[in-house]
Amino acid sequence: MTNKLQSKTKSWKDAFRTVINLGYHFPEALFWTLYYRFPARKLTVIGVTGTDGKTTTSNLIWHILTSAGKKTGLVTSINAKIGSQEEDTGFHVTTPNSKKLQRFLSKMIRGGVKYAIIEATSHGLDQYRLWGANFSLGVITNITPEHLDYHKNMSNYAKAKAKLFATTKIAVLNQDDDWFSYLKSTLPKQNKIITYGIKSKADITPKSFPHRCPLPGLYNQYNCLAAIAAACALGIGDQKIKAALNSFSSPKGRLDPIDLGQNFSVFVDFAHTPNALKNVLTELRQRLARGKKLIAVFGCAGLRDQQKRPVMGQIASQLADLTIITSEDPRTENPDRIAKNIAAGCLPKTKKKIITNRAKAINFAICQAQKGDIVVLLGKGHEQSMCFGKTEYPWSDHEAAQEALKKLLKR
Repeated sequence: MTNKLQSKTKSWKDAFRTVINLGYHFPEALFWTLYYRFPARKLTVIGVTGTDGKTTTSNLIWHILTSAGKKTGLVTSINAKIGSQEEDTGFHVTTPNSKKLQRFLSKMIRGGVKYAIIEATSHGLDQYRLWGANFSLGVITNITPEHLDYHKNMSNYAKAKAKLFATTKIAVLNQDDDWFSYLKSTLPKQNKIITYGIKSKADITPKSFPHRCPLPGLYNQYNCLAAIAAACALGIGDQKIKAALNSFSSPKGRLDPIDLGQNFSVFVDFAHTPNALKNVLTELRQRLARGKKLIAVFGCAGLRDQQKRPVMGQIASQLADLTIITSEDPRTENPDRIAKNIAAGCLPKTKKKIITNRAKAINFAICQAQKGDIVVLLGKGHEQSMCFGKTEYPWSDHEAAQEALKKLLKR
């Protein structure tokens, strides 16, 4: 009886969400697209979606096109670039609302932009925020568990991601990803498929397109291949692509080193999903000299996907020598409760500590570090605020790390 009631409740919630999306989000998207007179029709719009790597891949494509002399606009979780101008896209927002997005696209046209790259979230796709973007080319990085508080299951999550390709003429797919076959089967007939990968016989691989990836980690090799595939599809020459890759710098909050002269390493990274956490910690683990420690500081957001909390605790305890669990936008949820959810997944007999005050957690981690160790602060990356209750308070992991290092070096 309980299971039947739960099933009915879920069905009712799904139906209610569909009504909200169609009854509110779609009309809003339609209004602002009409208001700005369908600006995307005058642009070649590239959409980038996936669980991880969207921002880096979007920036890679933007850099390649710009380096090739193409006037290009960009909308990501970090900012919006319209030619040489930059604008903030807001707190904790990857895909802006319809009003902001259409305004950005309209500004791009006035600025003489020809190509627009948009980082597309599953929420943005499902809630029609991207309706009217008229994507010509779609790129997907990967699909791993995330946002299941909203999508409920991986099938719904993948369906939301697949919506990116509804209007595209070209689809760039990761052939090594577990959801490749599903995505390929859902594509409209008009789509030309370009694949990339490392393990499979894809169209774009390190062998078929030799290049130097400027970023660390296997996960970034995939991001580079996705950007290369997109650039090739847009007609950019091989030599121009390779030259652009050589001059690329990663976006803010992606393994940013914080160096004030200390004898150990400190990094800030945006990794906030199980897959991203595993990728970053694996990369840093490989950099450690024998006998040195990896110290990880991270949390999970409140009112978001609770299923991933113990999973991230397990991953951190497997790869880090010391796991420090702290706050990361707890919102109206109890930070102690979130931390305990994470800690429940940590392996027995592994070193872990809960310090919900993020500044104190960072200070503690840095004080624990010895010569040659690595400290990594995860989950906030480029973000400039942290949400407690319903209020956004100024926050920067970069600044917090610098303050902690200054205190340590003074001592």
